Amino acid sequence: MKRSFARFILKLFGWRVVNNIPPDAKKFVTLMAPHTSNWDFLVGWFGYMSIGINSKYLIKKEAFSFPLGWLVTAMGGLPVDRKASTNVVLQVGEMFKKDDNLIITIAPEGTRSLSRNWKRGFYYIALNAKVPIALGFLDYKSKTGGVGKMITPSGNYEEDLKEIEAFYFDKEARFPEKFSLSPQNRT
Repeated sequence: MKRSFARFILKLFGWRVVNNIPPDAKKFVTLMAPHTSNWDFLVGWFGYMSIGINSKYLIKKEAFSFPLGWLVTAMGGLPVDRKASTNVVLQVGEMFKKDDNLIITIAPEGTRSLSRNWKRGFYYIALNAKVPIALGFLDYKSKTGGVGKMITPSGNYEEDLKEIEAFYFDKEARFPEKFSLSPQNRT
């Protein structure tokens, strides 16, 4: 029923979902980019629901305050203190060790504002947990979202990041001026 409802909502707003997650994939880190608007979360969340994916996601701890904190938790939110060094990479790595079915979604930009450098935590979480990275996306130009492909981190962050970024070059953000990989922002 939830899947049908999510598909209805996405269709109502003209969105199409792509799902290239292998059927046997049970544990992985999903990148969600571009992330330039609060709408990105809702579209992504309905997209997951439409294909039967239940993901946890990392979000700033401030989102857990009253009155929406209970909703953020119910929707899979895991608080991150962005101002303190809390070793999130190790904490999430431990979660992967304890759970046979775990999907963690991370916005590598770390903010909805323009960020020239993506946070590296997603990479090291996947590398340390020995899980693949799913390249989740939203493309507002084609109104398509989902998971395009999965990669296995090699341990060479710079090389792997080139492949990851290349995947996102043709994805159009809701606010392209806030997405570092938009043509006008690439340096």
